Amino acid sequence: MASPLRCLPRPALRAARSCRAPLAAHSFSHLGPLLSSTPAAHPQPPSQDLKGGNRPASVPLGTAKRLPEFNLEGKVVLVSGAARGLGLVQAEALLEAGATVYALDRLEKPSPDFERVRTRAASELGTSLTYSRIDVREVEALNAIVQEIADKHQRLDGLVAAAGIQQETPALEYTAADCDKILGVNVTGVFMTAQAAAKQMIRFGNGGSIVLIASMSGTIANRGLICPAYNASKGAVLQLGRNLASEWGQYGIRVNTISPGYIVTAMVEDLFVTYPERKTEWPKQNMLGRLSQPQEYRGAAAFLISDASSFMTGSDLRMDGGHAAW
Repeated sequence: MASPLRCLPRPALRAARSCRAPLAAHSFSHLGPLLSSTPAAHPQPPSQDLKGGNRPASVPLGTAKRLPEFNLEGKVVLVSGAARGLGLVQAEALLEAGATVYALDRLEKPSPDFERVRTRAASELGTSLTYSRIDVREVEALNAIVQEIADKHQRLDGLVAAAGIQQETPALEYTAADCDKILGVNVTGVFMTAQAAAKQMIRFGNGGSIVLIASMSGTIANRGLICPAYNASKGAVLQLGRNLASEWGQYGIRVNTISPGYIVTAMVEDLFVTYPERKTEWPKQNMLGRLSQPQEYRGAAAFLISDASSFMTGSDLRMDGGHAAW
């Protein structure tokens, strides 16, 4: 389509082009009151040279001066399944954004990397990471721990429910007990964790953000990966997120889900030893032609827990390299 400017007579065309530069550089600060409904909550940064000439080098992202909507300082966030893997990676991202983080997991001891993150939180980030051992199926104990944390801080602002288990078994061989175990952790456990957090958010009246870790497997059937109960459980998490969002929006609580694609974790590396063909075949099944790393989901957790996603609820953030978009 031709530019509208080309339809002008030559003199008018030259005049219009001569006005372009001043117009592009014009300040629209007079629209500020119209564009920002809560200026006090989201202070605007001072005028800065676009090339960074007078930008304070010491001011990090996620502060009052740079991307303040990502700032989680003073916020208290729970992360279930955070003893290792994806949960721990997301917990570290929340710590970097300033949050006080509590990791919940059923492991007797967290992974060796957990201590590194906890030490970094205290010595470098000015916040804290605390571990509590709990199986999300132990509902009474789970509620007691979550209430104790909320009582200590007189608030609860966020939850990332990343606890989950997997079992690869053909559908004709699945036992009822194994199916109940998968659904008990991945659906009921996630539901009860979200419920425990929401009760405290409502009690203190500050609202909050809940993020449930689903999977692309809740949307598609994985080619060559026989896990009917797991996929069903992740489909349930997607629907659970939408329903919780519809009920709890009145309390200022947002509920969203993240659907990761294949992630290269220690457990997946062990799986590749047993099934070496998957290491070469799985990357071919998405549009980027590779598998993801846990670190690639850091920003998703910070985005959904923070005010950067303040008008987002009942949604799924699918991050699968385009696997489900074919």
